[in-house]
Amino acid sequence: MSEMLPLFPLTTVLFPGMRLPLHVFEERYRQLVRDLLDLPEPRRFGVIAIRKGRETGADGATELYDIGCQAQARQVEPREDGRYDLSVVGTRRFRLLRVDRSLPYLRGVPAPLEDEPPGAARDGATALATRQVQAAFRGYLSALADRGGGVISVNDLPDEPVLLSYIVGAAMIIDLPERQSLLAAPDAVTRLRAERSLLAREIGMLRATTSRPAPDFSHQRYSPN
Repeated sequence: MSEMLPLFPLTTVLFPGMRLPLHVFEERYRQLVRDLLDLPEPRRFGVIAIRKGRETGADGATELYDIGCQAQARQVEPREDGRYDLSVVGTRRFRLLRVDRSLPYLRGVPAPLEDEPPGAARDGATALATRQVQAAFRGYLSALADRGGGVISVNDLPDEPVLLSYIVGAAMIIDLPERQSLLAAPDAVTRLRAERSLLAREIGMLRATTSRPAPDFSHQRYSPN
């Protein structure tokens, strides 16, 4: 990943393994898609959250977070008016080292980030954190169902700690800075422990209120860009 990577700034966070639908209408991002289509598969670009600024408009994003997620375009559907609908999936995290503004859209120099292996001394801590988050997330879903007057069912949660941490991070209803901090965590056990605390807080809030927006458990987010 030492090459320049096209960047798609968004007001959301993409995690590895999670899907993201994009509707592309601004000319600068139409150009990004056209440039991607000129490349052989896999067609990759970077999704990175906006710290300051907006997704759209002349000014756009004025400041980005430094940790993003590489995305692979799995499906690109052009429209007659020049817009595109994209289906992408996150593949791996990266740290943004430098931003290039020479093209209509941003590009960046990325450094790949992998979750640090727990090591023998932390294997037990990782397994414990995995079990705790599985239980807390099920409690969170139950609290949401209770407040919504319905039933929320999910498939079995994975036992693999990194994947679990990404799924839970993508599914919780939390603010962007909190979700970004989960993406930036150095390893799965750190991320899982943070998620356990956030889940405990959210469960408490759900039990203390009468209503709460329903989450999207397909881990998808629709961007207006």
